[in-house]
Amino acid sequence: MHAHKPQKTSTIFCLPLSNSSVLQFSIVSKMQWAPVLDIEKELLQHSERVKSVDLHPKEPWLLASLYSGTLCIWNYHSQELVKSFKVAESPVRSAKFIPRKQWIVTGADDKFIRVFDNNTSEKIAEFEAHTDYIRSVAVHPTLPYLLSASDDMVIKLWDWEKGWECTQMFKGHAHYVMQVAFSPKDSNTFASASLDGTIKVWNLSSSDPEFTLDGHSKGVNCIDYFMRGSKPYLVSGSDDHTAKVWDCETKSCVQTLEGHTNNVSAVCVHPELPIITTGSEDGNVHFWGEATYRLENTLNYGLERVWAFGCMKGSNRVVIGYDKGTVMVKFVSSHSGVSMGSLAKEKEKEL
Repeated sequence: MHAHKPQKTSTIFCLPLSNSSVLQFSIVSKMQWAPVLDIEKELLQHSERVKSVDLHPKEPWLLASLYSGTLCIWNYHSQELVKSFKVAESPVRSAKFIPRKQWIVTGADDKFIRVFDNNTSEKIAEFEAHTDYIRSVAVHPTLPYLLSASDDMVIKLWDWEKGWECTQMFKGHAHYVMQVAFSPKDSNTFASASLDGTIKVWNLSSSDPEFTLDGHSKGVNCIDYFMRGSKPYLVSGSDDHTAKVWDCETKSCVQTLEGHTNNVSAVCVHPELPIITTGSEDGNVHFWGEATYRLENTLNYGLERVWAFGCMKGSNRVVIGYDKGTVMVKFVSSHSGVSMGSLAKEKEKEL
């Protein structure tokens, strides 16, 4: 692991507990208060292999797409299945809510993108989008755009207000494109992860990448953006068993996160809390301090390989998709005077 000098103003450390389903983080800032964040298991649903998960921003809904081709929506408040329906005869590797349209969009190994009404399950659209497996879909935050990434090494931009017309293709990767993600700083910018070992950053207006981040020794499976102040960063996970943190302005790797013993298959940075989460085919979920890059704790529910994470702004939850089901955990402050919102604001001040 890269050497890192701890910051004097903010340190994160862990207090191990006997109950493996509850983890604690103490965040000590220059204000010298020490709230504790408990990580509590809120939901566990056994199922076939989960390939992607998503959270609805308004409803208490957890979306999971399965290797079997089925889509499930769970209400995590009532712990009940809202609906489940077959999408394809092949794995659905990516599914996302499009809340402003009340849609769900899916990408599957049969090369088709399908769109469904999330209330009635009625199919809104269905079209062959690629010439090989679809690995990832990403919804533009404001415009009527969808990105799709495939084993055909191409990324495509679709406009649903133009009848799902493909308005741009992005070429440059030399192997399967595993994931795409829009930048939170500039929604005209997105990043892609590929088994060619690189991350590429693109602008929607050009079919060629703006730049390439090269540092992993094997294929890159997953990426997520996060912000530090006004600066965008990326975290990536690879078959070289590491995750890396990248400064998008200097185009350099600022830290390598080591500790997994198999491929890193999923990464996410919590939008409200200073925590980087990585998941691996070793079955472990690692929690790292976003500022310190220190491994704070490891979670393992015995559900075999980790495949996907889901989290969103305004929520203190993280969803984890495994070979054998889905787990939702919730970060709870056990410091009586400190809310989750206060912690998020304090994070911003520290940065």
